[in-house]
Amino acid sequence: MNQDHEPEATRRDASDTESSRASRGWWDRNADEYQSEHGAFLGDDRFIWGPEGLDEAEAALLGPAAELKGRRILEIGAGAAQCSRWLAAQGALPVALDLSHRQLQHALRISDGAADDAVGLVEADAGALPFRDHSFDLACSAYGALPFVADPVRVLREVRRVLRPGGRFVFSVSHPIRWAFPDEPGPEGLSLGASYFDRTPYVEQDESGRAVYVEHHRTLGDRVRDVVAAGFRLEDLVEPEWPEWNTQEWGGWSPLRGHLIPGTAIFVCTAEV
Repeated sequence: MNQDHEPEATRRDASDTESSRASRGWWDRNADEYQSEHGAFLGDDRFIWGPEGLDEAEAALLGPAAELKGRRILEIGAGAAQCSRWLAAQGALPVALDLSHRQLQHALRISDGAADDAVGLVEADAGALPFRDHSFDLACSAYGALPFVADPVRVLREVRRVLRPGGRFVFSVSHPIRWAFPDEPGPEGLSLGASYFDRTPYVEQDESGRAVYVEHHRTLGDRVRDVVAAGFRLEDLVEPEWPEWNTQEWGGWSPLRGHLIPGTAIFVCTAEV
């Protein structure tokens, strides 16, 4: 790809294979910038569910922190493993999985260049988890994997497979309503710009038409049906409100928009017995 060529933004179909390839490449290329821009907000060992700043230490969506000790926990789309590092500090036994080699290199950087004995790092696709059935007690994903895959049920079924019966999976994604509005933090991002029901993926492609970034839209109802189809029971749907202390903008997330429309949806699920 010509690095001087600005990718073209469009809406078109994108297969699971094309989406996965694009995601790996995009995160490998942009991991440095992402960690530089957002690393301070995420912290080295905090568990933040989204741009609003909802902290697992307060939300306890995985359960009380005191009850995480000794639990085997899989983090999917872990990036630099900040969430897993927080889990390890609670005495949990986390494994941080990500598609991007460069993101996992940042996890090693935060651990001073050496493998962190408290956090296992695995480079793999969320749609083909390299673990035995019922390997984990809990699983989590903060904006990881699910927004970027064409077949979310495949990922959810894989998570269900590696969870013990009754295990909890909590994941956050962009709130589906955001797809009806321009991805802008200012007033221009408050006017409807598209149909909420248009599920055509957002694609950035190079001059040859090859996807370099793909994000998939699912309505709120789609997400619920996906969860159920994969063998989970939906326990809660959390829509964090924008807190007064958070004055930062993060892409299309901002205090202006956050006080008016939800930006994140968090699904709390239990693996059916």
